[in-house]
Amino acid sequence: MALTSLPVALGAAVRRAARCRPLAAVLALLVTAGLGGWWLATDSGPGYPRGQVNFATGVQRGVYDKYGQLLQGYAATAMPGVHLRLDSSQGSVDNLERVVSGRDDFAIATADSVAGFDNPAKGRLRAIARLYDDYLQLVVPADSPVHKTSDLRGLRVGVGQEKSGVNLVTRKLLAAAGLDLDKDVRPALLGVGDAADQLRSGKLDAFFWSGGLPTGALTDLSEHFPIRIVPLADLSESLHQLEGNETDAYRAATIPKDAYPKAEPAGTAVPTVAVPNLLVTRDDVDPGLVEAMTRTVIDSRDTIGAVVHAAQLVDLRTAVYTDPLPLHEGARRFYTSIKP
Repeated sequence: MALTSLPVALGAAVRRAARCRPLAAVLALLVTAGLGGWWLATDSGPGYPRGQVNFATGVQRGVYDKYGQLLQGYAATAMPGVHLRLDSSQGSVDNLERVVSGRDDFAIATADSVAGFDNPAKGRLRAIARLYDDYLQLVVPADSPVHKTSDLRGLRVGVGQEKSGVNLVTRKLLAAAGLDLDKDVRPALLGVGDAADQLRSGKLDAFFWSGGLPTGALTDLSEHFPIRIVPLADLSESLHQLEGNETDAYRAATIPKDAYPKAEPAGTAVPTVAVPNLLVTRDDVDPGLVEAMTRTVIDSRDTIGAVVHAAQLVDLRTAVYTDPLPLHEGARRFYTSIKP
């Protein structure tokens, strides 16, 4: 019998049974036919569609990548029936393109990337939560003559991949220092792992990175090669004066002295600039699924934060501040359901 004709046949059988059998017999018939089992599964199952869900992370050895791996493991238990598939990417801008095109359902992106995202479908983007801040980091060999951003003129500099948030903010940082990325430095479009490897081998003079603290690739580099992180706080005011509303996302920040204990000089905090990360989705993603994902992100903070320290900053008090994106309806449901 075809599946489409099964409900009709079952309905007729139930009506015949009801005329000649007591209620207990009717219920037994439903269970025997499988209809009772279907009803119980539907009524008591999770309030979201089950199956594969695609999540865009970032470059290998970056914080997005590690966060995604840990969230995937946590979601396997917290969201029964959902398989979170991770997609590596170039970073924030690439992630936004993946979400609006439908290739991915969820992604992480910096707030400045969202604000500057030039795409006709930008209006479909929605936020789930503000996660943690990325810290802008300019990494050089410990004995490098570079002590400020303007010293990079003419040097070989890692500037992030083309569609990364690193590339976006690096261009702005160089402009704030009076440099043009395309004319005044020798740019290398590299992710953090490759940039760290090339700095160590002498193929790069410096590289920029925007990530949570600490970033594993930098920690590993500092343990095998002497590095120094150049202060960027002197560019904060100039950064805010650049054209574009996305500069409103930046704030003055400090890389604590224990973030990279092997970096030189040891025990020194580094003033810099930070930008928030947002967990984003699309307006047509199922509200129940988004609500479950929001709950999973908030509930997993301590578990993930034990490995990715930046995740310890995910908090209900700040998660709803997702400017420049409005909250998705599913995320709004979760936050309004939480009693103060």
